[in-house]
Amino acid sequence: MLLIAVAAVRISSRSGLPSLLLYLGIGIAIGQDGIGNVAFDNAELTQVIGYAALVVILAEGGLGTQWKEIKPALPAAVVLSTVGVAVSVGITATAAHYLVGLEWRQALIIGAVVSSTDAAAVFSVLRKVPLPSRVTGVLEAESGFNDAPVVILVVAFSTVGPVDSWYVLVGTIVLELAIGTAIGLTVGLLGAYGLRHVALPASGLYPIAVMAIAVVAYAAGAMAHGSGFLAVYLAALVLGNAKLPHAPANRGFAEGLGWIAQIGMFVLLGLLVTPSKLFADFWPAVVIGLVLTVVARPLEVLLSLLPFRIPWQEQALMSWAGLRGAVPIILATIPMVSGIEGSERVFNIVFVLVVVYTLVQGPTLPWLARALKLGDGAEAADLGVESAPLERLRGHLLSVAIPAGSRMHGVEVAELRLPAGAAVTLVVRDDKSFVPGPTTVLRRGDELLVVATDPVRDAAERRLRAVGQGGKLAGWLGTGGATAVTEHRRHGHRHGDDSADGRTHRPIRKRTSG
Repeated sequence: MLLIAVAAVRISSRSGLPSLLLYLGIGIAIGQDGIGNVAFDNAELTQVIGYAALVVILAEGGLGTQWKEIKPALPAAVVLSTVGVAVSVGITATAAHYLVGLEWRQALIIGAVVSSTDAAAVFSVLRKVPLPSRVTGVLEAESGFNDAPVVILVVAFSTVGPVDSWYVLVGTIVLELAIGTAIGLTVGLLGAYGLRHVALPASGLYPIAVMAIAVVAYAAGAMAHGSGFLAVYLAALVLGNAKLPHAPANRGFAEGLGWIAQIGMFVLLGLLVTPSKLFADFWPAVVIGLVLTVVARPLEVLLSLLPFRIPWQEQALMSWAGLRGAVPIILATIPMVSGIEGSERVFNIVFVLVVVYTLVQGPTLPWLARALKLGDGAEAADLGVESAPLERLRGHLLSVAIPAGSRMHGVEVAELRLPAGAAVTLVVRDDKSFVPGPTTVLRRGDELLVVATDPVRDAAERRLRAVGQGGKLAGWLGTGGATAVTEHRRHGHRHGDDSADGRTHRPIRKRTSG
């Protein structure tokens, strides 16, 4: 089973398809009507495990999100996650009622369930296509925020008895989001303060402590009748952007847990579905998904982003990039557990919708990005940078891979103009390593080892990425690399200065591909 999961990861990363489909396929293959013929129909257990997995995935997403990237996109993402969700639910539910013939309760449940997007799936197919930071920031923040209101709506629609009035639902959503926000930020700030001032007996305890704090945020938010999902995401966001001890190890541990959670969750969802029962709901799912994709999502983006004057090309990409991942399928188990009439059909429709439209949208996203001139195939490829802390030496070791298409090709080491306190110490070329000199010319396929002191680590990475995008003239061509170095030298060792960062490169992103 482990070997199959590992193979699925490799296939998804090479094919560009979100790993969701491969893991679901594994579950279906070993489940009912499959080669394993394992009978599993416990929707309640699936929901509990799914919620636990979502907590881990949201925590990993928050830890890997760069605040400086999503900060400019935050207002747009908040409106898209609230007003946009309402628009999407209304249009999709209306289509499900009048075009497919579902009762209003079932139609509202489907409309709410499929309104949750999954940016992890988007980034898994766009990892090789550079995009404007505003687009990635909005998509990433939206995926972290829109789970909360969607969960509230699905639970409200799945409650036995009459559905509350719209103004009651709006008030409930606002209250729960406010409570979740307050608890998430409070727990995150207190946790970051504690980890910086309390010395744990072993370095391996820090990643566990970070995840434990994130889980506490979810539990506290849920117990206070707030949004636990929003609380865990915000707490992890605070922790991920705080200067914590062993930060790379913390993110690596969370990323590993995120992969495990996704694999287990998707396989379990595949086990829960019965393939022979999906055929009857195939065309209703296609019709609802078509309305969602070509009507509801574009209108949601258009109306939500109208005040922000975002170019139509970026809005078009955001509309097509509204991929649905694991969350809709998990939320579709809520009416099953509540005993809502027709809930099994709702689950089947959501399952088919997610699979079909992920197959349609996922592979076409890179093509659309290039067609809209938001991801030019000739644009310089971003560097692959990995960082390892040198705790006792108060420094960092950066491993830099120069890909094909990088404009760092042909640049001399001295022309990198790294900030004082950073230097290229080793070059690996054609499986041979050597110590470079100032006039050593870098080539495509080289791997560099760059040592940087703690205060200049961020400035060094920004400069490397700027040269990778703009070549030796970075700073005069709008890449901002020289400005970052100049500002750093002008203001001294101001750690984490990002005044020159933002719109011209994508920061390192470690996100699970869902």
